[in-house]
Amino acid sequence: MIAAALALGAALIWGSIDFFAGLRSRAASVTAVVAVSQCAGLLLAAVVVAATWAPVPSAKGLLWASLAGVGGVVGIVGLYRGLAVGAMSIVAPITAAGTAIPVAVGVASGERPSWTQGAGLALAFGGVVLASREKGERPGGGRVAAGVRPALLGALGTGVFLVALDRASGGSVFWTVLVQRVALVALLALAIGVRRERPSIGRRHVAPVAVIGVLDVCGIAMFTEATRRGLLSVVSVIAGLYPVATVLLAHLVLGERVGRAQRVGVVGALAGVALITAG
Repeated sequence: MIAAALALGAALIWGSIDFFAGLRSRAASVTAVVAVSQCAGLLLAAVVVAATWAPVPSAKGLLWASLAGVGGVVGIVGLYRGLAVGAMSIVAPITAAGTAIPVAVGVASGERPSWTQGAGLALAFGGVVLASREKGERPGGGRVAAGVRPALLGALGTGVFLVALDRASGGSVFWTVLVQRVALVALLALAIGVRRERPSIGRRHVAPVAVIGVLDVCGIAMFTEATRRGLLSVVSVIAGLYPVATVLLAHLVLGERVGRAQRVGVVGALAGVALITAG
């Protein structure tokens, strides 16, 4: 019960900050939004580790936490780029499909999902396919909806991120978060240097984006603790419910509208995650 509550809390936090990060990514450079938010999260994790004198994790734990940083930067950049150019109601559920990766890893490790969870996986996959398409200019035609390609990349990164966090969760939660953030920021800085990019962000966006990074760290800490208390294949899909908050906020605040088939796809994807959780 505690593990489920922690994972659900992480989902609510991630879904909310994804919405607001998506808005900021439409007004500022995606790279700048990611850089500012992740540096703020890194600072918070460093302060908590220093204040609590948490023991240093094992070398294996540090490696897994570093891999979580790699998955994290791929997942966040893919998600934010998708949110910046596409409908949040479509991009968020597609990215959440990355929870299929930790489910598969859990099964390979000996966890056995029920028939209900299997049906949920199939429903989620079908929902992603429908949500990824939008009507073309010609009758019967279609094309990949805006934001879908980076969202799929985000799904891959999200899956790797969740699995690596689970493997690194044996030690201090905030040490795991700190190492993950160090690896993420280092990779991001390297990418900016290689591309010779100059991320730009207005002063009025800095504080809200920094808050996003702080809340993200809180969500990661909750999920990491949830993996220590429950099964990866269960808590990962509960945390994968985060698009519900993103979709609801996009509908209520932005009044987003999508096609009928896409609505069915979004509902199917979310229903699939719910079935996996219920199973």
